[in-house]
Amino acid sequence: MRHLFFLVFILSTFSASGQILNIESLRKVTDTSGFTGFASLDFSLKRDKNKYYEIGNEIHVQYKMRKHLVLWKNDLHLKSIEGNKFENSAAAHLRYNYRFHPSIAGEIFVQAQYNKVSKIDFRGLIGLGPRFKLTNHEDYKVYLGVTMMYEQEELDDKSIPVQRDFRGSSYVSFSLHPTSVLSIVGTTYYQPKIKDFKDYRVSSETSLVFNVFTKLAFKTSYVFIYDSYTAQDIPTSQYELKTGVVYNF
Repeated sequence: MRHLFFLVFILSTFSASGQILNIESLRKVTDTSGFTGFASLDFSLKRDKNKYYEIGNEIHVQYKMRKHLVLWKNDLHLKSIEGNKFENSAAAHLRYNYRFHPSIAGEIFVQAQYNKVSKIDFRGLIGLGPRFKLTNHEDYKVYLGVTMMYEQEELDDKSIPVQRDFRGSSYVSFSLHPTSVLSIVGTTYYQPKIKDFKDYRVSSETSLVFNVFTKLAFKTSYVFIYDSYTAQDIPTSQYELKTGVVYNF
């Protein structure tokens, strides 16, 4: 049943390049009701336990109506490892926000993913919590999220059983708009296991976005991930530098 849940998300058509999915990257902040979103194509050079090149696509769609916001992301990445071996990763994320106050919203989300390189056969999440808007300036925005989530994880490692745990998931997200064509977006996540704070994950992603035309932009991102407990032969820290194009709609 859990694998059927994952398959439905992927076929329904999110970057699953790391072990923590960044849903804040280029979230569309708008006061206009209706559909908005973007589609991107990225190329990257990455190192975890190997060095490899990667190509991936990301689709982000959201629908806003008054105090309600529904957000959907779908990623698929293909990797050429050591020049000739191909692996892949994919993830899907669905999130609902309800704005109680101009600066406070409630969030609930579900997520499914796998990552062949990191030996994650399946990871499913469901969580909820508040999201706070910390600034009101149009040229820079800062958000804080504090959520609790239930996680089921299956690794391609016979020495580690299926994990079913509660984790916290806190994040700080910012966006800077120094000019009309340049944006800097960053998010940092911290996800500790509730019953063992020594088991935690940290993820940080910063993106530089340069608008070429009204709906077309170039994006360069740097991602760093630390996981205190990983599958055998998987390093605790990983990084990725990627660049690509973004089409907004």
